[in-house]
Amino acid sequence: MHSPLSPDLAQRWQAALGTLTELLGEQTVDGWLRGCELVSLDEDRARLLAPTTLHRERILSAFETELRQALGVRALEIDAMELDLEATFAEDDLFQEVPPLPRVSPVSQVASATSTPVQELEPEHNSAPAFVDKPILNATYDFDNFVVGPCNRFAHAAAHGVADRPGDAFNPLFLHGAVGLGKTHLMHAIAHRIMRQQPQMRVAVLSCEEFINHFVGSLREGSIQHFRQRYRKVDVMIVDDVQLLANKQRTQEEFFHTFNALRAENKQIVLSSDAHPSEIPDLQDRLVSRFKWGLVAEIEPPCFETRVAILRRKGDDLGIELSTDIASFIAEHVESNVRELEGTLTRLHALSRLHGLPLSLPLARQALGRDRQQQSLRIIRMDDILRVVIDHFGTRLADLQSKRRTQSIVYPRQVAMFLARSLTDLSLEEIGGHFGGRDHSTVVYAVDKLDRRRRVDGEFAALLSDLERRIRHGNQ
Repeated sequence: MHSPLSPDLAQRWQAALGTLTELLGEQTVDGWLRGCELVSLDEDRARLLAPTTLHRERILSAFETELRQALGVRALEIDAMELDLEATFAEDDLFQEVPPLPRVSPVSQVASATSTPVQELEPEHNSAPAFVDKPILNATYDFDNFVVGPCNRFAHAAAHGVADRPGDAFNPLFLHGAVGLGKTHLMHAIAHRIMRQQPQMRVAVLSCEEFINHFVGSLREGSIQHFRQRYRKVDVMIVDDVQLLANKQRTQEEFFHTFNALRAENKQIVLSSDAHPSEIPDLQDRLVSRFKWGLVAEIEPPCFETRVAILRRKGDDLGIELSTDIASFIAEHVESNVRELEGTLTRLHALSRLHGLPLSLPLARQALGRDRQQQSLRIIRMDDILRVVIDHFGTRLADLQSKRRTQSIVYPRQVAMFLARSLTDLSLEEIGGHFGGRDHSTVVYAVDKLDRRRRVDGEFAALLSDLERRIRHGNQ
Protein backbone atom coordinates (compact mmCIF):
# COMPACT_ATOMS: atom_id res chain seq x y z
CA MET A 1 0.00 0.00 0.00
CA HIS A 2 1.31 3.48 -0.84
CA SER A 3 2.29 5.83 1.97
CA PRO A 4 0.00 8.75 2.93
CA LEU A 5 0.58 12.16 1.40
CA SER A 6 2.80 14.57 3.30
CA PRO A 7 1.03 17.79 4.37
CA ASP A 8 3.06 19.85 1.89
CA LEU A 9 2.24 17.58 -1.05
CA ALA A 10 -1.41 17.38 -0.02
CA GLN A 11 -1.68 21.17 0.13
CA ARG A 12 0.09 21.56 -3.19
CA TRP A 13 -2.22 19.03 -4.82
CA GLN A 14 -5.34 20.75 -3.45
CA ALA A 15 -4.07 24.07 -4.81
CA ALA A 16 -3.44 22.45 -8.18
CA LEU A 17 -6.96 20.98 -8.19
CA GLY A 18 -8.35 24.47 -7.63
CA THR A 19 -6.42 25.75 -10.66
CA LEU A 20 -7.49 22.75 -12.74
CA THR A 21 -11.13 23.35 -11.82
CA GLU A 22 -10.85 26.83 -13.33
CA LEU A 23 -9.17 25.43 -16.46
CA LEU A 24 -11.19 22.27 -17.05
CA GLY A 25 -14.38 22.57 -14.98
CA GLU A 26 -15.46 20.85 -11.78
CA GLN A 27 -17.07 17.87 -13.50
CA THR A 28 -13.87 16.93 -15.34
CA VAL A 29 -11.73 17.37 -12.23
CA ASP A 30 -14.09 15.28 -10.09
CA GLY A 31 -14.36 12.55 -12.71
CA TRP A 32 -10.69 12.17 -13.66
CA LEU A 33 -8.29 14.06 -11.37
CA ARG A 34 -9.56 14.38 -7.82
CA GLY A 35 -8.97 10.70 -7.11
CA CYS A 36 -5.25 11.00 -7.98
CA GLU A 37 -2.46 11.57 -5.47
CA LEU A 38 0.66 13.72 -5.78
CA VAL A 39 3.46 11.48 -4.47
CA SER A 40 6.54 13.55 -5.37
CA LEU A 41 7.34 17.02 -6.66
CA ASP A 42 10.52 18.90 -7.45
CA GLU A 43 11.40 21.90 -9.61
CA ASP A 44 11.07 20.10 -12.94
CA ARG A 45 9.09 16.90 -12.38
CA ALA A 46 5.91 15.74 -10.66
CA ARG A 47 4.78 12.17 -10.06
CA LEU A 48 1.11 11.21 -9.61
CA LEU A 49 -0.65 8.04 -8.60
CA ALA A 50 -3.88 7.43 -10.55
CA PRO A 51 -6.65 5.04 -9.42
CA THR A 52 -6.63 2.96 -12.63
CA THR A 53 -4.81 2.57 -15.92
CA LEU A 54 -7.83 4.14 -17.65
CA HIS A 55 -7.38 7.28 -15.51
CA ARG A 56 -3.68 7.38 -16.34
CA GLU A 57 -4.24 7.07 -20.09
CA ARG A 58 -7.05 9.60 -20.13
CA ILE A 59 -5.09 12.18 -18.14
CA LEU A 60 -1.97 11.85 -20.28
CA SER A 61 -3.96 12.09 -23.51
CA ALA A 62 -6.26 14.97 -22.55
CA PHE A 63 -5.08 16.93 -19.50
CA GLU A 64 -1.28 16.67 -19.32
CA THR A 65 -0.63 20.27 -20.43
CA GLU A 66 -3.05 21.71 -17.87
CA LEU A 67 -1.63 19.45 -15.16
CA ARG A 68 1.95 20.55 -15.79
CA GLN A 69 0.77 24.16 -15.81
CA ALA A 70 -1.08 23.80 -12.51
CA LEU A 71 1.87 22.09 -10.83
CA GLY A 72 4.50 24.35 -12.43
CA VAL A 73 6.62 21.50 -13.80
CA ARG A 74 8.02 20.56 -17.18
CA ALA A 75 7.72 16.78 -16.85
CA LEU A 76 4.98 14.55 -15.50
CA GLU A 77 4.95 10.88 -14.51
CA ILE A 78 1.75 8.99 -13.69
CA ASP A 79 1.55 5.51 -12.25
CA ALA A 80 -1.66 3.49 -12.01
CA MET A 81 -2.80 1.83 -8.80
CA GLU A 82 -4.68 -1.21 -10.05
CA LEU A 83 -7.07 -1.81 -7.15
CA ASP A 84 -10.69 -2.81 -6.99
CA LEU A 85 -11.64 0.48 -5.38
CA GLU A 86 -15.30 -0.44 -5.09
CA ALA A 87 -14.41 -3.45 -2.98
CA THR A 88 -11.62 -1.71 -1.05
CA PHE A 89 -13.67 1.26 0.09
CA ALA A 90 -17.11 -0.33 0.22
CA GLU A 91 -17.71 -0.36 3.96
CA ASP A 92 -21.37 -0.88 4.78
CA ASP A 93 -21.81 2.55 6.33
CA LEU A 94 -20.84 4.23 3.05
CA PHE A 95 -23.89 2.82 1.36
CA GLN A 96 -26.57 3.53 3.92
CA GLU A 97 -29.27 5.58 2.34
CA VAL A 98 -29.52 9.23 3.34
CA PRO A 99 -32.75 11.23 2.91
CA PRO A 100 -32.95 13.80 0.11
CA LEU A 101 -31.78 17.28 1.03
CA PRO A 102 -34.59 19.55 2.24
CA ARG A 103 -35.57 22.32 -0.12
CA VAL A 104 -35.32 25.76 1.47
CA SER A 105 -37.17 28.71 0.02
CA PRO A 106 -35.33 32.01 -0.54
CA VAL A 107 -37.46 33.62 2.19
CA SER A 108 -36.57 31.03 4.82
CA GLN A 109 -32.89 31.21 3.87
CA VAL A 110 -32.85 34.94 4.53
CA ALA A 111 -35.07 34.88 7.61
CA SER A 112 -33.35 32.07 9.49
CA ALA A 113 -30.06 32.90 11.18
CA THR A 114 -29.56 29.29 12.20
CA SER A 115 -29.67 27.61 8.81
CA THR A 116 -27.39 24.62 8.49
CA PRO A 117 -24.42 24.72 6.06
CA VAL A 118 -26.22 22.33 3.74
CA GLN A 119 -29.26 24.60 3.61
CA GLU A 120 -27.10 27.62 2.94
CA LEU A 121 -25.59 25.85 -0.06
CA GLU A 122 -29.02 25.19 -1.55
CA PRO A 123 -29.39 27.63 -4.50
CA GLU A 124 -32.27 30.04 -4.68
CA HIS A 125 -35.04 29.15 -7.07
CA ASN A 126 -34.14 31.83 -9.62
CA SER A 127 -30.36 31.64 -9.30
CA ALA A 128 -28.04 29.90 -11.76
CA PRO A 129 -27.43 26.20 -11.07
CA ALA A 130 -24.69 25.95 -8.48
CA PHE A 131 -24.25 22.20 -8.11
CA VAL A 132 -22.20 21.56 -11.25
CA ASP A 133 -20.70 23.26 -14.26
CA LYS A 134 -23.01 24.11 -17.12
CA PRO A 135 -23.37 20.90 -19.16
CA ILE A 136 -21.15 20.70 -22.21
CA LEU A 137 -23.62 20.01 -25.01
CA ASN A 138 -23.18 19.49 -28.73
CA ALA A 139 -24.67 22.60 -30.31
CA THR A 140 -25.90 20.64 -33.35
CA TYR A 141 -27.70 18.02 -31.25
CA ASP A 142 -31.04 19.81 -31.18
CA PHE A 143 -34.56 18.71 -32.08
CA ASP A 144 -34.47 20.89 -35.19
CA ASN A 145 -31.50 18.89 -36.54
CA PHE A 146 -32.91 15.45 -35.78
CA VAL A 147 -34.26 13.60 -38.81
CA VAL A 148 -37.42 11.69 -37.87
CA GLY A 149 -38.35 8.41 -39.52
CA PRO A 150 -40.19 5.17 -38.71
CA CYS A 151 -37.11 3.89 -36.85
CA ASN A 152 -37.04 6.68 -34.27
CA ARG A 153 -40.44 8.43 -34.36
CA PHE A 154 -41.61 6.98 -31.04
CA ALA A 155 -38.36 7.84 -29.22
CA HIS A 156 -38.37 11.34 -30.73
CA ALA A 157 -41.95 11.99 -29.57
CA ALA A 158 -41.13 10.74 -26.08
CA ALA A 159 -38.04 12.96 -25.89
CA HIS A 160 -40.16 15.95 -26.95
CA GLY A 161 -42.66 15.19 -24.18
CA VAL A 162 -39.93 15.00 -21.55
CA ALA A 163 -38.32 18.24 -22.74
CA ASP A 164 -41.62 20.11 -22.58
CA ARG A 165 -42.82 18.64 -19.26
CA PRO A 166 -39.81 17.35 -17.29
CA GLY A 167 -40.84 15.19 -14.37
CA ASP A 168 -44.43 14.83 -15.60
CA ALA A 169 -44.31 13.08 -18.98
CA PHE A 170 -42.26 9.88 -18.85
CA ASN A 171 -40.03 9.32 -15.85
CA PRO A 172 -37.63 7.76 -16.36
CA LEU A 173 -37.24 7.88 -20.12
CA PHE A 174 -34.98 5.00 -21.16
CA LEU A 175 -33.62 5.11 -24.74
CA HIS A 176 -31.85 2.07 -26.14
CA GLY A 177 -30.39 1.03 -29.47
CA ALA A 178 -27.13 0.27 -31.23
CA VAL A 179 -24.21 2.69 -31.46
CA GLY A 180 -24.62 5.72 -33.69
CA LEU A 181 -28.41 5.78 -34.04
CA GLY A 182 -29.12 9.09 -32.30
CA LYS A 183 -29.54 8.37 -28.57
CA THR A 184 -27.01 11.00 -27.53
CA HIS A 185 -28.52 13.45 -30.02
CA LEU A 186 -31.96 13.15 -28.41
CA MET A 187 -30.54 13.42 -24.88
CA HIS A 188 -28.67 16.62 -25.71
CA ALA A 189 -31.77 17.94 -27.48
CA ILE A 190 -33.78 17.39 -24.28
CA ALA A 191 -31.19 19.30 -22.28
CA HIS A 192 -31.08 22.16 -24.82
CA ARG A 193 -34.88 22.55 -24.75
CA ILE A 194 -35.19 22.45 -20.95
CA MET A 195 -32.34 24.91 -20.41
CA ARG A 196 -33.90 27.34 -22.88
CA GLN A 197 -37.46 27.06 -21.61
CA GLN A 198 -36.72 26.70 -17.88
CA PRO A 199 -33.26 28.20 -17.23
CA GLN A 200 -33.74 27.98 -13.46
CA MET A 201 -33.63 24.18 -13.65
CA ARG A 202 -30.47 22.38 -12.63
CA VAL A 203 -29.57 19.99 -15.46
CA ALA A 204 -26.83 17.33 -15.27
CA VAL A 205 -25.71 15.67 -18.51
CA LEU A 206 -22.98 13.05 -18.12
CA SER A 207 -21.82 9.65 -19.24
CA CYS A 208 -22.15 6.67 -16.94
CA GLU A 209 -18.36 6.42 -17.01
CA GLU A 210 -18.15 9.91 -15.46
CA PHE A 211 -20.60 8.88 -12.74
CA ILE A 212 -18.51 5.79 -11.97
CA ASN A 213 -15.21 7.72 -11.91
CA HIS A 214 -16.62 10.43 -9.64
CA PHE A 215 -18.08 7.82 -7.29
CA VAL A 216 -14.79 5.92 -7.03
CA GLY A 217 -12.91 9.18 -6.48
CA SER A 218 -15.36 10.15 -3.73
CA LEU A 219 -14.75 6.83 -1.99
CA ARG A 220 -11.01 7.37 -2.07
CA GLU A 221 -11.34 10.95 -0.85
CA GLY A 222 -13.88 10.10 1.83
CA SER A 223 -16.28 12.64 0.30
CA ILE A 224 -19.23 10.37 -0.39
CA GLN A 225 -21.70 12.81 1.20
CA HIS A 226 -20.55 15.57 -1.15
CA PHE A 227 -21.02 13.16 -4.05
CA ARG A 228 -24.58 12.41 -2.94
CA GLN A 229 -25.48 16.05 -2.47
CA ARG A 230 -24.09 16.85 -5.89
CA TYR A 231 -26.20 14.34 -7.80
CA ARG A 232 -29.35 14.26 -5.68
CA LYS A 233 -30.23 17.93 -5.84
CA VAL A 234 -30.55 18.27 -9.61
CA ASP A 235 -33.84 18.82 -11.40
CA VAL A 236 -32.94 16.79 -14.49
CA MET A 237 -30.36 13.99 -14.64
CA ILE A 238 -29.36 12.67 -18.08
CA VAL A 239 -26.96 9.70 -18.12
CA ASP A 240 -25.58 8.10 -21.28
CA ASP A 241 -24.40 4.47 -21.64
CA VAL A 242 -25.78 3.02 -18.39
CA GLN A 243 -24.81 -0.46 -19.62
CA LEU A 244 -21.39 0.38 -18.13
CA LEU A 245 -22.93 -0.30 -14.71
CA ALA A 246 -22.64 -4.02 -15.52
CA ASN A 247 -20.44 -5.88 -12.98
CA LYS A 248 -20.08 -2.77 -10.79
CA GLN A 249 -22.18 -3.79 -7.80
CA ARG A 250 -21.22 -0.96 -5.45
CA THR A 251 -21.77 1.70 -8.08
CA GLN A 252 -25.12 0.11 -8.90
CA GLU A 253 -26.01 0.42 -5.21
CA GLU A 254 -25.22 4.14 -5.22
CA PHE A 255 -26.98 4.69 -8.56
CA PHE A 256 -30.04 2.93 -7.16
CA HIS A 257 -30.28 5.31 -4.20
CA THR A 258 -29.60 8.35 -6.39
CA PHE A 259 -32.37 7.23 -8.74
CA ASN A 260 -34.78 6.78 -5.83
CA ALA A 261 -33.97 10.19 -4.33
CA LEU A 262 -34.61 11.97 -7.63
CA ARG A 263 -37.71 10.00 -8.54
CA ALA A 264 -39.23 10.61 -5.08
CA GLU A 265 -39.08 14.36 -5.75
CA ASN A 266 -40.42 14.07 -9.31
CA LYS A 267 -37.10 15.02 -10.83
CA GLN A 268 -36.69 13.97 -14.45
CA ILE A 269 -34.35 11.09 -15.27
CA VAL A 270 -33.25 10.23 -18.81
CA LEU A 271 -31.06 7.18 -19.47
CA SER A 272 -29.59 5.52 -22.53
CA SER A 273 -28.05 2.14 -23.21
CA ASP A 274 -27.08 -0.08 -26.10
CA ALA A 275 -29.50 -2.71 -24.77
CA HIS A 276 -32.97 -2.99 -23.21
CA PRO A 277 -32.82 -2.78 -19.38
CA SER A 278 -33.60 -6.48 -19.00
CA GLU A 279 -30.76 -7.37 -21.40
CA ILE A 280 -27.97 -5.52 -19.56
CA PRO A 281 -25.90 -8.32 -17.98
CA ASP A 282 -25.30 -8.42 -14.22
CA LEU A 283 -27.62 -5.51 -13.52
CA GLN A 284 -29.51 -5.71 -10.21
CA ASP A 285 -33.17 -6.68 -10.64
CA ARG A 286 -34.32 -3.64 -8.69
CA LEU A 287 -32.46 -1.35 -11.11
CA VAL A 288 -33.94 -3.17 -14.10
CA SER A 289 -37.38 -2.69 -12.55
CA ARG A 290 -36.83 1.03 -12.00
CA PHE A 291 -35.41 1.61 -15.45
CA LYS A 292 -38.67 0.19 -16.81
CA TRP A 293 -40.91 2.30 -14.53
CA GLY A 294 -41.46 5.07 -17.05
CA LEU A 295 -41.08 4.61 -20.79
CA VAL A 296 -38.60 2.40 -22.61
CA ALA A 297 -38.13 3.50 -26.24
CA GLU A 298 -35.99 1.71 -28.80
CA ILE A 299 -34.21 3.47 -31.67
CA GLU A 300 -33.81 1.11 -34.60
CA PRO A 301 -31.46 1.36 -37.59
CA PRO A 302 -32.84 3.88 -40.11
CA CYS A 303 -34.71 2.66 -43.17
CA PHE A 304 -33.51 3.60 -46.67
CA GLU A 305 -35.74 6.67 -46.97
CA THR A 306 -34.63 7.95 -43.56
CA ARG A 307 -30.97 7.44 -44.46
CA VAL A 308 -31.45 9.50 -47.62
CA ALA A 309 -33.18 12.23 -45.59
CA ILE A 310 -30.31 12.25 -43.09
CA LEU A 311 -27.80 12.64 -45.92
CA ARG A 312 -29.76 15.52 -47.44
CA ARG A 313 -29.95 17.27 -44.06
CA LYS A 314 -26.20 16.78 -43.58
CA GLY A 315 -25.62 18.09 -47.10
CA ASP A 316 -27.57 21.25 -46.26
CA ASP A 317 -25.42 21.72 -43.15
CA LEU A 318 -22.26 21.39 -45.26
CA GLY A 319 -23.63 23.75 -47.88
CA ILE A 320 -23.60 21.22 -50.72
CA GLU A 321 -26.30 20.15 -53.14
CA LEU A 322 -26.55 16.38 -52.96
CA SER A 323 -28.05 14.63 -55.97
CA THR A 324 -30.50 11.76 -55.56
CA ASP A 325 -28.18 9.18 -57.13
CA ILE A 326 -25.27 10.00 -54.79
CA ALA A 327 -27.50 10.05 -51.71
CA SER A 328 -29.08 6.74 -52.73
CA PHE A 329 -25.69 5.16 -53.40
CA ILE A 330 -24.34 6.03 -49.95
CA ALA A 331 -27.60 5.06 -48.24
CA GLU A 332 -27.52 1.63 -49.92
CA HIS A 333 -24.04 0.86 -48.58
CA VAL A 334 -24.22 2.37 -45.07
CA GLU A 335 -27.27 0.82 -43.45
CA SER A 336 -26.97 0.68 -39.68
CA ASN A 337 -25.07 3.67 -38.30
CA VAL A 338 -26.06 7.33 -38.60
CA ARG A 339 -22.61 8.56 -37.57
CA GLU A 340 -20.94 6.52 -40.29
CA LEU A 341 -23.54 7.73 -42.75
CA GLU A 342 -22.75 11.36 -41.97
CA GLY A 343 -19.02 10.63 -41.82
CA THR A 344 -19.08 9.22 -45.35
CA LEU A 345 -20.72 12.40 -46.66
CA THR A 346 -18.16 14.51 -44.79
CA ARG A 347 -15.35 12.55 -46.47
CA LEU A 348 -17.01 13.03 -49.84
CA HIS A 349 -17.22 16.78 -49.25
CA ALA A 350 -13.57 16.90 -48.15
CA LEU A 351 -12.40 14.97 -51.24
CA SER A 352 -14.36 17.31 -53.48
CA ARG A 353 -12.83 20.42 -51.93
CA LEU A 354 -9.28 19.10 -51.65
CA HIS A 355 -9.09 17.94 -55.27
CA GLY A 356 -11.36 20.60 -56.78
CA LEU A 357 -13.69 17.96 -58.21
CA PRO A 358 -17.48 18.06 -58.51
CA LEU A 359 -19.57 15.64 -56.49
CA SER A 360 -20.02 12.44 -58.47
CA LEU A 361 -20.66 8.73 -58.05
CA PRO A 362 -16.99 7.78 -58.65
CA LEU A 363 -15.97 10.21 -55.92
CA ALA A 364 -18.68 8.80 -53.65
CA ARG A 365 -17.25 5.32 -54.20
CA GLN A 366 -13.85 6.62 -53.17
CA ALA A 367 -15.29 8.28 -50.06
CA LEU A 368 -17.14 5.09 -49.16
CA GLY A 369 -13.91 3.12 -49.28
CA ARG A 370 -13.20 -0.29 -50.67
CA ASP A 371 -13.53 -1.94 -47.25
CA ARG A 372 -17.09 -0.66 -46.82
CA GLN A 373 -18.18 -1.80 -50.26
CA GLN A 374 -16.71 -5.27 -49.79
CA GLN A 375 -18.15 -5.53 -46.28
CA SER A 376 -21.68 -5.73 -47.63
CA LEU A 377 -20.59 -8.64 -49.85
CA ARG A 378 -18.61 -10.70 -47.33
CA ILE A 379 -20.00 -12.32 -44.18
CA ILE A 380 -17.53 -12.41 -41.30
CA ARG A 381 -17.29 -15.72 -39.46
CA MET A 382 -15.69 -16.47 -36.10
CA ASP A 383 -13.10 -18.60 -37.89
CA ASP A 384 -12.00 -15.52 -39.86
CA ILE A 385 -11.47 -13.59 -36.63
CA LEU A 386 -9.65 -16.39 -34.83
CA ARG A 387 -7.35 -16.96 -37.81
CA VAL A 388 -6.20 -13.33 -37.88
CA VAL A 389 -5.85 -13.02 -34.08
CA ILE A 390 -3.86 -16.25 -33.82
CA ASP A 391 -1.61 -15.19 -36.70
CA HIS A 392 -0.97 -11.72 -35.24
CA PHE A 393 -0.32 -12.71 -31.62
CA GLY A 394 1.42 -16.01 -32.34
CA THR A 395 -0.82 -17.96 -30.00
CA ARG A 396 -2.81 -21.18 -30.44
CA LEU A 397 -6.54 -21.80 -30.67
CA ALA A 398 -6.27 -24.25 -27.77
CA ASP A 399 -4.81 -21.47 -25.60
CA LEU A 400 -7.64 -19.06 -26.43
CA GLN A 401 -10.18 -21.74 -25.50
CA SER A 402 -8.34 -22.86 -22.34
CA LYS A 403 -8.82 -21.70 -18.75
CA ARG A 404 -5.37 -20.10 -18.68
CA ARG A 405 -5.37 -16.48 -17.47
CA THR A 406 -1.81 -15.36 -18.20
CA GLN A 407 -1.55 -11.94 -19.85
CA SER A 408 -0.12 -13.44 -23.05
CA ILE A 409 -3.35 -15.43 -23.45
CA VAL A 410 -5.96 -13.13 -21.87
CA TYR A 411 -5.04 -10.15 -24.06
CA PRO A 412 -5.49 -11.82 -27.50
CA ARG A 413 -8.58 -13.62 -26.18
CA GLN A 414 -10.17 -10.29 -25.23
CA VAL A 415 -9.19 -8.77 -28.59
CA ALA A 416 -10.87 -11.67 -30.38
CA MET A 417 -14.02 -11.22 -28.27
CA PHE A 418 -14.09 -7.48 -29.04
CA LEU A 419 -13.73 -8.08 -32.78
CA ALA A 420 -16.40 -10.78 -32.72
CA ARG A 421 -18.83 -8.41 -31.02
CA SER A 422 -18.02 -5.67 -33.58
CA LEU A 423 -17.99 -7.71 -36.78
CA THR A 424 -20.55 -10.49 -36.28
CA ASP A 425 -24.16 -10.90 -35.26
CA LEU A 426 -23.28 -13.53 -32.67
CA SER A 427 -24.86 -13.16 -29.24
CA LEU A 428 -22.75 -12.73 -26.12
CA GLU A 429 -23.40 -16.35 -25.16
CA GLU A 430 -22.38 -17.57 -28.62
CA ILE A 431 -19.16 -15.57 -28.52
CA GLY A 432 -18.33 -16.93 -25.07
CA GLY A 433 -18.98 -20.44 -26.36
CA HIS A 434 -16.11 -20.10 -28.86
CA PHE A 435 -13.69 -19.45 -25.99
CA GLY A 436 -14.13 -22.49 -23.82
CA GLY A 437 -17.75 -21.88 -22.91
CA ARG A 438 -17.15 -18.61 -21.06
CA ASP A 439 -20.04 -16.73 -19.52
CA HIS A 440 -21.58 -13.76 -21.35
CA SER A 441 -20.44 -11.42 -18.55
CA THR A 442 -16.83 -12.26 -19.42
CA VAL A 443 -17.46 -11.13 -22.98
CA VAL A 444 -19.14 -7.91 -21.77
CA TYR A 445 -16.16 -7.15 -19.52
CA ALA A 446 -13.67 -7.71 -22.35
CA VAL A 447 -15.62 -5.59 -24.84
CA ASP A 448 -16.12 -2.69 -22.40
CA LYS A 449 -12.48 -2.75 -21.28
CA LEU A 450 -11.05 -2.69 -24.80
CA ASP A 451 -13.60 -0.11 -25.97
CA ARG A 452 -12.48 2.26 -23.20
CA ARG A 453 -8.83 1.69 -24.08
CA ARG A 454 -9.51 2.24 -27.79
CA ARG A 455 -10.90 5.71 -27.02
CA VAL A 456 -7.74 6.94 -25.26
CA ASP A 457 -4.96 4.83 -26.84
CA GLY A 458 -4.33 5.76 -30.49
CA GLU A 459 -1.82 2.96 -31.03
CA PHE A 460 -4.25 0.35 -29.76
CA ALA A 461 -7.07 1.82 -31.89
CA ALA A 462 -4.79 1.53 -34.94
CA LEU A 463 -4.10 -2.13 -34.09
CA LEU A 464 -7.82 -2.91 -33.91
CA SER A 465 -8.40 -1.15 -37.25
CA ASP A 466 -5.59 -3.13 -38.87
CA LEU A 467 -6.91 -6.44 -37.52
CA GLU A 468 -10.41 -5.55 -38.72
CA ARG A 469 -9.06 -4.71 -42.17
CA ARG A 470 -7.22 -8.04 -42.36
CA ILE A 471 -10.35 -9.91 -41.27
CA ARG A 472 -12.46 -8.22 -43.94
CA HIS A 473 -9.87 -8.89 -46.64
CA GLY A 474 -9.18 -12.49 -45.68
CA ASN A 475 -5.90 -11.81 -43.72
CA GLN A 476 -4.23 -10.08 -46.68
